[in-house]
Amino acid sequence: MATPRSRLVDESVTPWYHCISRCVRRARLCGEGGGHRKDWIVDRLRELVGLFAVDCGGFAVMDNHLHLLLRLDSPLASAWSAEEVARRWLTLFPIRDVQGRPLPASKDRARTLAADAAWVATIRGRLADLGWFMKCLKEPLARLANREDGCTGAFWEGRFRSMAVRDEEALLAVAVYIDLNPFAAGVAATPEEAEHTSLRTRLDHAKSRDATEGTVAAIENPGEDRVIATATEAPVTAIEAPMTATAANDRHHEDGLWLLPTDDPGVPGGRYGLVPGYTLACHLRLVDIAARPERPGKVSLTREAESIFVRLGRDGLHWQEMLGALSRPRPPIRLGREQPARPPRRPAPARPRPAPSAPGPLSLAAGL
Repeated sequence: MATPRSRLVDESVTPWYHCISRCVRRARLCGEGGGHRKDWIVDRLRELVGLFAVDCGGFAVMDNHLHLLLRLDSPLASAWSAEEVARRWLTLFPIRDVQGRPLPASKDRARTLAADAAWVATIRGRLADLGWFMKCLKEPLARLANREDGCTGAFWEGRFRSMAVRDEEALLAVAVYIDLNPFAAGVAATPEEAEHTSLRTRLDHAKSRDATEGTVAAIENPGEDRVIATATEAPVTAIEAPMTATAANDRHHEDGLWLLPTDDPGVPGGRYGLVPGYTLACHLRLVDIAARPERPGKVSLTREAESIFVRLGRDGLHWQEMLGALSRPRPPIRLGREQPARPPRRPAPARPRPAPSAPGPLSLAAGL
């Protein structure tokens, strides 16, 4: 019997979850001529991040399955006004005219819905719920794909799998594992060349922002050492040292990106990130290290990796163990050491989020 999602997801224990969803019978419904459907998923994911109190820290869209690293943020949803809740819901599920065309989310309609306190409480909970987020991600794609193929039936295989990520070493392991998925499957020659991944999205965004010269040069010249090995040419001693001005500038490579940044600055009212002090350069190095194991099936913790964990004050060996656990045929439903329940770290109301975009093609396909 399937375990209820309420027993698998507890935001007071951890807000981070690794979600996996597969196509029915593991068929390559997003490959073999259906590669444009991966674009649909990424576009829809970006749209939902702007509407839900759920953030995305990593993703990889494969031919027959999907990986997501999601962070729940119910305190943010609690801070929304009733009209804001109604506006977001109407953007997600627009009212339609007699011909089925979506109508704009009017202020009058939002005020009418906001007057119903019971409805607002229900919708507020849905906008911070992992299950509703995944439903709103997957269902429109299934409708569009079935319409495109001229068929009916299931597109996705049963329920999505959710894995609680309970400590920061496990969080880093999941982030690296997700970004390595296409490379490990042989879809791309190098991790940074794989499309429809958070790694590629971060690198493209950093390049578009005219990031530091060394990083941009590495992106443009993958070569034998590849972008991930060459993106940060500073000596290991520089990585072991406290955050320098150059490292601090690395934080700004992801400004304006819809994904959560790799570095969590811990600024009150600011955006969350993955781990404090974990810059994009650190992430590139760890991905490269995990992509080059010295022994079959094993990840070797090189001196560069050790220096990153020393600076972050984290356990590199525990990270290795978590990365290995993710590669098992049946990964655990909980990853990392159990942490004590803790309240929100900082107030959510002042935290800026990307503005919701207008309903895209997947919103129109939802038909709800």
